[in-house]
Amino acid sequence: MESPDWTSDTVDPDQPSAARMYDYYLGGSHNFASDRELARQVLELFPDGPLLAQANRGFLHRGVRYLQSRGIRQFLDLGSGIPTAGNVHEVAPDATVVYVDIDPVAVAHSEAILADVDRAGIVHADIRRPADVLTDPVTRELLDFSQPIGLLMVAVLHFVDTDAEAARITAAFRDAIPAGSGLVLAHGTMEGRPEEVKRIEELYQRSANPTTTRSRSQIAGLLDGWELVEPGLTWVVRWRPDWPDDVAYDPSWCGNYGAVGWKR
Repeated sequence: MESPDWTSDTVDPDQPSAARMYDYYLGGSHNFASDRELARQVLELFPDGPLLAQANRGFLHRGVRYLQSRGIRQFLDLGSGIPTAGNVHEVAPDATVVYVDIDPVAVAHSEAILADVDRAGIVHADIRRPADVLTDPVTRELLDFSQPIGLLMVAVLHFVDTDAEAARITAAFRDAIPAGSGLVLAHGTMEGRPEEVKRIEELYQRSANPTTTRSRSQIAGLLDGWELVEPGLTWVVRWRPDWPDDVAYDPSWCGNYGAVGWKR
């Protein structure tokens, strides 16, 4: 069977990928049988997994719109994943956007949809090597590091295994952008459903991208150097929801804490 045109010879279709599983949760078609099988096992434990993915996506959109309303006109989206409806360059159509991902399928599909988009580009890199991202020709061509940048780290740091490494990464990107820049960060947590999340972490060990969820206090430790806007670090569905009635019940179902802040 021929490989689909959105993949490459470097991709192992038998090795599940978090990016392609996330695409499956969101109803996308850029995934393999191995991704779908592992995703289905996750959904047996977490039937509302697609809702979690949508909650993160909604938080990303609200965070981008907020930063844009405060004057941010360029974004660096780390761990951007496989493009789907409501990409950053669509939410902020007058902004410049650099997407970054380690997954070859995410990169190949991004290249295809961005071929005719002058103000956006994709970098194939591992965020654990910030210098590779920051010095990439696409990054340097599209982003002006003398002007504020919106740094997007939504559902990516829980693929970094230690607190020290996650802190190093966030600090490196924070220090590389100027004062007045903004941050949108979301991170998976075990709080709310610890036993289920523990079993899901065990499932993700079979993928190319094992997960490490963190507590609220651990996530707060990654926000050093950022002045958070209200309501601070909170469940993503509680961060300035478009429809407050949507979070009238226990918000921990969303499984992710989020925050938006400024570098001063």
